[in-house]
Amino acid sequence: MPNQFKKVAINKKNKHWNDLTIRQEPLYEREGDLRNCFERDYNRILHSKGYRRLKHKTQVFFATHHDHVCTRMEHVNHVASISNTIARNLGLNSILTNAIASGHDLGHAPFGHHGETVLKKLCEINNLSQEFWHEKNSLHFIDNLETLQDPKGNFINLSLTYAVRDGVICHCGEIDENSIYPRKNIIDLNSICKPGEVQPITWEGCVVKISDKISYLGRDIEDALLFKILDKHQIYELRDLIRKNIGVDNTIKDINNTVIINDLVNDLCSNSKPEKGLKLSDNFLKFMTDLKKFNYDNIYKYWKVEHFKNYATLIIETIYQTLMRYYENREEYSLNSYIDSYPYLFKYFENWIIKYTDYDLEERRKRKFKNKIVYDLNVKDSFISLIIDFISSMTDQFAIKVFNEIISF
Repeated sequence: MPNQFKKVAINKKNKHWNDLTIRQEPLYEREGDLRNCFERDYNRILHSKGYRRLKHKTQVFFATHHDHVCTRMEHVNHVASISNTIARNLGLNSILTNAIASGHDLGHAPFGHHGETVLKKLCEINNLSQEFWHEKNSLHFIDNLETLQDPKGNFINLSLTYAVRDGVICHCGEIDENSIYPRKNIIDLNSICKPGEVQPITWEGCVVKISDKISYLGRDIEDALLFKILDKHQIYELRDLIRKNIGVDNTIKDINNTVIINDLVNDLCSNSKPEKGLKLSDNFLKFMTDLKKFNYDNIYKYWKVEHFKNYATLIIETIYQTLMRYYENREEYSLNSYIDSYPYLFKYFENWIIKYTDYDLEERRKRKFKNKIVYDLNVKDSFISLIIDFISSMTDQFAIKVFNEIISF
């Protein structure tokens, strides 16, 4: 039945409204602004540089030059589209789901989840107090690093609402037989220590969490077929898996992502109720689990992908070591001397330092940087965090270009 979640949707009648719409810093107001708070959040994410960079970040296949392979930006848009369909059918706030979905991967590393793994290991090796995981890094970028200009031209932080920030950091996690319910309490989001530790505070956040899983399974298969990664026996296995689990007519010969998405979304909407939670039927839950296993066994562990992981590791570690060399020798060699040696890398690194530290306060003033100062250059752990964040902001192509500059003579 449509709209059965309408009474629990996030709107001004919701008991948590004031807490869910609070911002870390108040935003400027415009007279006659037609947007509500979540529409403003969506627009602020959409216009951020972090969002633009998603078009050149890996989803599964690294640094591809093929026009039709899925990138991180396409994935984000798929999640937003699926979330919108589910939210509208259930009577939830689709504007809120759009904002959460659009920002949920804003802090993703280059080279996909493998890049995330490499940065996590660098944090562990250096005994940093925080771990690196992309959900928390996305919140970090939203809260501390991404900026937009205000009407006076000053660069200020995004300052999104609590509901959107919460949905971003809580989007990780699997669907299980117990279904998904939102948590009841407002918490300090920076106290969350690991992915999936808590559920989102809103039903809308829960919708994005499920949509994230629905969105990538079929799309990754399409790319695997495009690159001819699956042989005919694997394709037969996949077709049989789809037909047996979701009842696709046996006359259908092609593996169609839209069929997979459509049937999963319909099943979710049919089986979800506020008292039962957001859930799939047992049959479709098994199908999703089996499909995910198929992808891991036949796509994500494909030999060519594994070789590229080694390449990605080399790139990230080389960039990290080069930037740390500046830190270790900064009393002897100035930042300008490194710019002379590695102009492409250190020009952007200098901009990062100016924007997020007190390295050159006069230059910050000239550039109208009114955003937070995040790092202390005199503290080693803080400097390492600066490097980790800088690398995590990179696109695949930028990281490769920087790597080639470093190893060239």
